[in-house]
Amino acid sequence: MLAGTPRIDRGQWQVLAGKSRSSPDRSSRPRLEIAVRQPETLARVASLYYEEKLTQTEIASRIHVSRSTVSRLLDEARQRGIVEVVIHYPWRRVFDLEEQLLERFALTRAIVLASHSLTYDQTLRGLGILAARHLEDSIGDGTLLGISWGTAVDSTVRALEPARGLSVTVVQMIGATDAEDSETDSPQVAQTLARKLGGQYRHLHAPLIVDDPDVRDSLLRQSSIRETLSLAAQADIALVGVGSPNPSVSSLLRARYLSEAYLAALRAEGAVGDICARHYDIQGEPLDTELDHRVVGVDLDTLGQVDQGIGVSGGIAKAESILGALRGEHVDVVVTDEVAARAVVRLDAAAYAQVAPEMRIERRWSARFGSSKELDAA
Repeated sequence: MLAGTPRIDRGQWQVLAGKSRSSPDRSSRPRLEIAVRQPETLARVASLYYEEKLTQTEIASRIHVSRSTVSRLLDEARQRGIVEVVIHYPWRRVFDLEEQLLERFALTRAIVLASHSLTYDQTLRGLGILAARHLEDSIGDGTLLGISWGTAVDSTVRALEPARGLSVTVVQMIGATDAEDSETDSPQVAQTLARKLGGQYRHLHAPLIVDDPDVRDSLLRQSSIRETLSLAAQADIALVGVGSPNPSVSSLLRARYLSEAYLAALRAEGAVGDICARHYDIQGEPLDTELDHRVVGVDLDTLGQVDQGIGVSGGIAKAESILGALRGEHVDVVVTDEVAARAVVRLDAAAYAQVAPEMRIERRWSARFGSSKELDAA
């Protein structure tokens, strides 16, 4: 909590508090008040309170000031960033929802955050922490890790706490968005992830979306871009977010790539979600949209060949997006919250009740015995 706090002896406290043997006159009091509020003084008071567990009254007695002065010093220490308060929430999971998702979809793992009492920011942080713990268990020396972009992916990267450095390679799976919030953009997230893991990273030096398909095709002919995308296609693990054409949560709208009118057109074509800016419908089928021909990045078929795709996304507004991703088997592991998970189960159950019995049997068999990826490998 506190680093580099200097030791101040009793004599110094007496001078700082105006209690030296030769008491100062009234004209010197402002100077003494400034001295008491110096960073080293604030740090020492905070250390006595937070680390040594002294009460404010005990600190006041020790340094010869009033209890109210100690309270003001502690407040100022927090305001000036000398003290940082970090709350470690108990990130509980909803195991029955995890089981329901595993029964319904061809997933290798489902992780559902208990989020009914959490704010949006707390939920986003919780999803990142749960996804980070899973990722830490999945990677090892030599892992080739592909990464997309977005707030959920960034939250996952921030929450990583690897036990040791790993010789991994992190590769961008999509071009850069040039978004205002550059910390959630693919190049920055990839670099941060590689640094945290102690590995190296490979940037994709291209924008995510260009104005014309011919421009995209020209970029794909450049050797550096072609080689990076070829490397991304060989990834052992892909860490991706799940996007939505809903304007309230659209990252592509926030990045100013798409307008609300364009999002409406995508929804009219049946789009419910996107991964790596590649849109799909409610059944998870990729959509051959005009936008798709202007995207620089891996497509959904390529993503489906990755050994383990980890999708991180939450919130009621993302329910249809997550449902389509699971039905299309675009991810193998889903990390979501209970609000989204319940909506996904409810939407899928309603649709399931309307399908023919033979289709129900086929789907139950697929979910129970493995994804099409696993069946193809067998």
